[in-house]
Amino acid sequence: MSAGGGRVSASAGRMSAGGVVRVRTASQRRAVVSRQVVEKVVALIAPILLLALWEAAAQARLINRGFFPAPSTIAASFLVLIRTTLPTDISISLGRAAIGFVIGALPALLLGVLMGLMPLVRAALQPIAGALFAIPKVAIVPLVIVIFGLGESSKWAIIASGVFFQVLVSTTAGVANIDRIYLDVGRNYGASRLATIWTIALPGALPVIFAGVKLGWAVSLLLLVQAEMVAAKSGLGYLIWNSWQIGRIDDVYVGILTVAALGMLSFWLLDQLEAWLIPWRSRQ
Repeated sequence: MSAGGGRVSASAGRMSAGGVVRVRTASQRRAVVSRQVVEKVVALIAPILLLALWEAAAQARLINRGFFPAPSTIAASFLVLIRTTLPTDISISLGRAAIGFVIGALPALLLGVLMGLMPLVRAALQPIAGALFAIPKVAIVPLVIVIFGLGESSKWAIIASGVFFQVLVSTTAGVANIDRIYLDVGRNYGASRLATIWTIALPGALPVIFAGVKLGWAVSLLLLVQAEMVAAKSGLGYLIWNSWQIGRIDDVYVGILTVAALGMLSFWLLDQLEAWLIPWRSRQ
């Protein structure tokens, strides 16, 4: 009886301990959910509070409204522009950014895979890529305009030149750092070079490649604005530059905030695409 009672008592102790563990786990989950809710609320409130402080300071003339128009003034300018030229400027700029991005990213992706898989190719091309990557892309704008003229080709070339190196560096690093045992297993099973690239190298390097793609898209937006300031009569960069020239500072802010909103939206879309293409990463 005593021995049996001891076993029952021990079993009850284990059940009790298990129950405590389950309670703590549920409590921890509630704490994590609560913390995430708080973080989302703070992320929502912080910009609203900043805008309210900005509006109050502008209305009280604590800041120079010639340099920092009140958010209400910027909103009024946005409502005017959204009914006139802003949708056209957005569509033109997004088209230029997308074409330049594709022109720069696709060859960079292919070359990056080759450099990651073939040490000799990497040794030959990495110094050249490093030297060209270090050149500020703004410095080559005059040369690009001389070569391609003032048409759309020059803007695509400027954007592509920045995107290319971002994607190239990330793809090369991602493929080169794949555990070689996976490549050896593929070769042992008779996988061709193309199959090795498509089924092993690219999936293994996708997380790093996507980081480069995001940086490349951000760079495309930056270079887009710079290119449109120099050699364009439309687009968000032209809107910002022309508004500054004629003293419409509130329109300058509209252009800047529109670019920021496009960047935020595009990064969210890229995150969704990454979660779809790399589902195993989101579960980590």
